[in-house]
Amino acid sequence: MEPASGRGEEFVSEAIIPIEDSFASAPMVRGEPSLPKRFRWRDCEYSVSGVLDSWKSYSTCKGGSAEKYLRKHWYRVRTADGLVMKIYFERQPRPGQSKKRWWLATVVRPEAGPHVPLADG
Repeated sequence: MEPASGRGEEFVSEAIIPIEDSFASAPMVRGEPSLPKRFRWRDCEYSVSGVLDSWKSYSTCKGGSAEKYLRKHWYRVRTADGLVMKIYFERQPRPGQSKKRWWLATVVRPEAGPHVPLADG
């Protein structure tokens, strides 16, 4: 189940590019994706300073069976510059996009303090 959306949440739905050397190996040992500690989005690099929440989303079998399939691993993270981002890992990549498995769903700008512009201004 997905946590409630925050106020000021901006819908993005764009692929992000994980920085190769920023993965922890422990989640992968359990068969889960490792959330990248750094990634690129819109030509800017972001660093994850903390995970605020995580959950999984499932879907039912399209063939009529009662089975449920794990589709996405979700993370709500805070970046070093104060943004709150909802990121997910797609277990089955979209057709024609096999290299795009990490996606940025939403962004929330900090409410207090100086304005932190998004990468596109």
